[in-house]
Amino acid sequence: MSPRPTPDFEGLLARLTNALNARAVPFMLIGGQAVLLHGDPRLTQDVDATLGAGPERLDDIIHVCREMGLEPLPDDLETFVRRTFVLPARDSATGLRVDFIFSTTPYEAQAIARAVLVPIGDADVPFATAEDLIIHKLFAGRPRDLEDAAGVVRRKGHELDWAYMREWVGRFSTAEGREDLPSLLDALEG
Repeated sequence: MSPRPTPDFEGLLARLTNALNARAVPFMLIGGQAVLLHGDPRLTQDVDATLGAGPERLDDIIHVCREMGLEPLPDDLETFVRRTFVLPARDSATGLRVDFIFSTTPYEAQAIARAVLVPIGDADVPFATAEDLIIHKLFAGRPRDLEDAAGVVRRKGHELDWAYMREWVGRFSTAEGREDLPSLLDALEG
């Protein structure tokens, strides 16, 4: 068995941006790729793209996958996406995973509109702002996510819009199991 080629994240991000733009699907990158932009560098083997679209746009995303040579991972795509709002796919050449996260919430629409455009290859790739990345990380709440959020604060704390983050974590703290979001943000602001 031959080794997989070294992943070309920059090429993948540019191709992903061009493919989603061609289908008029608004999006932004979150997760490890956005952490590399705003926080402490760390190894990541995937791409998380939050879409400003609901599962009704699944056919467009399947087209994007075909165009990019990405293999959707679930057997029953429609059922999986309706249930999870995520379409995980893998680049068969490199093994890189791309998760398409469907969303139609007002918060996500605003976050996508605020995204920071970073020139990569022949595309301006939209990344979540540092504030929106922190909000996503706090909401996810896993230890790795909380470490990522702290890394963003270490790197960009003096530039952050804390009032914006307090407003959104306050709104999200009304969801069951997310009541601690304001205290998590307070601990980061320290």
